[in-house]
Amino acid sequence: MNSATSLITGGTRFVRACLRQPVDRTPVWFLRQAGRYMAEYQAVRRHHSLLEICKQPALAAEVTITAAEKLDVDAAIIFADLLLPFECMGLPFEFQAGEGPVVHHPVRTEEDIARLRTDRASELDYVAKAIEKVVAHFKDRLGIIGFCGAPFTLASYMIEGGSSRNYIHTKTLMYRHPDAWRCLLDKLNTVLVQYAQQQVEAGADVLQVFDSWAGALSVEDYRDFVLPATTTLIRQIQALGVPVIYFGVDTASLLPAMRETGADVLGLDWRTPLAQAWHGLDYAVAVQGNLDPITLFAEPELIRNRVRNILDQADGRPGHIFNLGHGIVPNTPVENVQHVVKFVREYHDEKASRGVASHG
Repeated sequence: MNSATSLITGGTRFVRACLRQPVDRTPVWFLRQAGRYMAEYQAVRRHHSLLEICKQPALAAEVTITAAEKLDVDAAIIFADLLLPFECMGLPFEFQAGEGPVVHHPVRTEEDIARLRTDRASELDYVAKAIEKVVAHFKDRLGIIGFCGAPFTLASYMIEGGSSRNYIHTKTLMYRHPDAWRCLLDKLNTVLVQYAQQQVEAGADVLQVFDSWAGALSVEDYRDFVLPATTTLIRQIQALGVPVIYFGVDTASLLPAMRETGADVLGLDWRTPLAQAWHGLDYAVAVQGNLDPITLFAEPELIRNRVRNILDQADGRPGHIFNLGHGIVPNTPVENVQHVVKFVREYHDEKASRGVASHG
């Protein structure tokens, strides 16, 4: 057995990086790596809605597997949607062209919160079944990522009824009715923990918790109204035996507080230099990121330079997962996404050929 092989015998390269263990090279995967920019996905979408793909395990697994293989990445994230738990809580939603998800009857009152169900999480088992198919396909070749939304982001969708610029309804409920707010987050956590358990039992190696909208919060509001519930969720998922990645957008100011959740990995968006962010976290947590997804529209040479800059900042420390700072956007050239994977590997090969040591 060569030394590169022995480095990753205790789990995939991706899982080892999540745990800040030595790896033979930096693992790489992409947020929204299966999506509208890829012709294979577009072909499936011509015959099925997004929700149909999510709810048919064979289709969800196919989309997940196709993207991971085409990009030759180190991890596959199951194709699903953050809002799927809403339906089993008695809150229907739909996707409207150009609008994204829309909740037609937003949660705005204590009575609305009281009506939300927490006893039907088993209805989400189609996601676990899709994960089982992906695990059976890849076996131990790749890390398999399950995911769920964070309580703040899901509560915001419920309350706003869709995307928002100012989160007025969300913050008003949070400020004026803190008991109702906490009740809502508790109900979400009850469902999310069951949902995460289904995914772990199906074979997910890691769970990513998406707090996409947390960047709308001040540090004080995050600490007062969001950190306790998020910490509870993350610790309960970890108790299932898997590492947790915690990701938000525009969260540079929140990173020290986000670290307090105990998440194994913090996702970094592209606005903060990786070296600065990781140093500010005392290197006490793994980090994921953080190429600007719009860089993928540049010429290959600029993309290579940006990739190398991020890897230079990581400086070979155990615990870096290369990713984007947010999801791949529509119309991104697929070959440029593939270039990133190639450039990450080239970087390692060059370091190895020069005998450059990594941090132990």
